[in-house]
Amino acid sequence: MIPRLLSAAALALAALGAPPASLPVAAQGVSADGLPFDAYLELLKARARAEGVREDTIERMTAGLTPNPRVIALDANQPGSATSRGYPPMSGYIAAHVDAARIGGGRAVYGQHRELLAQVEAQYGVPGPILVAIFGHETSYGRVKGEFDLARSLATLAWEGRRRELFAGEFVALMKIAERGYDRSQLVGSYAGAFGNPQFLPSIYLRLAADGDGDGRADIFSNRADTFASIANYFRDAGWRPGQPWGVRAAVAEGFDGAAYRTRLVSPVCPRVHERLSRWMTVAEWRALGVTPQRPLSDDVMAAFFQPDGPGTPAWLLTGNYRVILEYNCSSYYALSVGLLADEIVN
Repeated sequence: MIPRLLSAAALALAALGAPPASLPVAAQGVSADGLPFDAYLELLKARARAEGVREDTIERMTAGLTPNPRVIALDANQPGSATSRGYPPMSGYIAAHVDAARIGGGRAVYGQHRELLAQVEAQYGVPGPILVAIFGHETSYGRVKGEFDLARSLATLAWEGRRRELFAGEFVALMKIAERGYDRSQLVGSYAGAFGNPQFLPSIYLRLAADGDGDGRADIFSNRADTFASIANYFRDAGWRPGQPWGVRAAVAEGFDGAAYRTRLVSPVCPRVHERLSRWMTVAEWRALGVTPQRPLSDDVMAAFFQPDGPGTPAWLLTGNYRVILEYNCSSYYALSVGLLADEIVN
């Protein structure tokens, strides 16, 4: 989903020198706590030095840095509301994101790298089609990776202050990546700091990026072996269970009331996403209730029932591997479309 930009009226007021009330404080020249950008940048530099980043790296990565108003606008105007309880239909999202172009592109990538993907799966336990589906969803198979200067974006978001500790940490992590031989011109990506084929944040790169071809470097910008190995390493770290699908379509007996089996647990992370899933029960227990998997799934597998668009619409039994996809992007729209795209890539 593309964040909304500032309204024309807000931009007009800004041009006249009168900051609109709807603009974040940072867009008016100071951070939420009144700190000028240059002063805050010195604090970021000091933090990087304290964590061992060399002075020459700090200087080349921060030379000429100014806050990016567009980054602030994009971050402040993301669509959706934490208080809204409505959910757009899943069917429309799936139709738009598991379309002929993505399926065809995924099949081409999978066919081109079938041997490599098999090697990665043997090492990490994550199926090749899942890796390709993530690659497709994140960057359209490497075509759309973002063009924001990551140092400028992360410094801007840290200075703005809404999620200061998160972005300050990511800024320092980016400095550490630069020390591995990357030029600032290479370190570009999304406005919120994600970069490369898998769209990793800098801290995730430092922790989980993997060298897939043994050349001593984890290049997630252009190297497919490193890209697939890095995504697979992320999934393995998040608890992917080898040999188990992410989920399967389910037939639902007439009169079955899925709402009666909603979970009573409140997830500490992304509660709005997890509240839509049922309680977890074995496949055998679901069968006894009239929910039948349409592809092989062992009776002892724990699964959650998910029928996002309501009775009479497509339903799924989801395994723990679905929750691993949610670790990558905590959205059921994203996770379900990744799983369905992966299935289409090999069908």
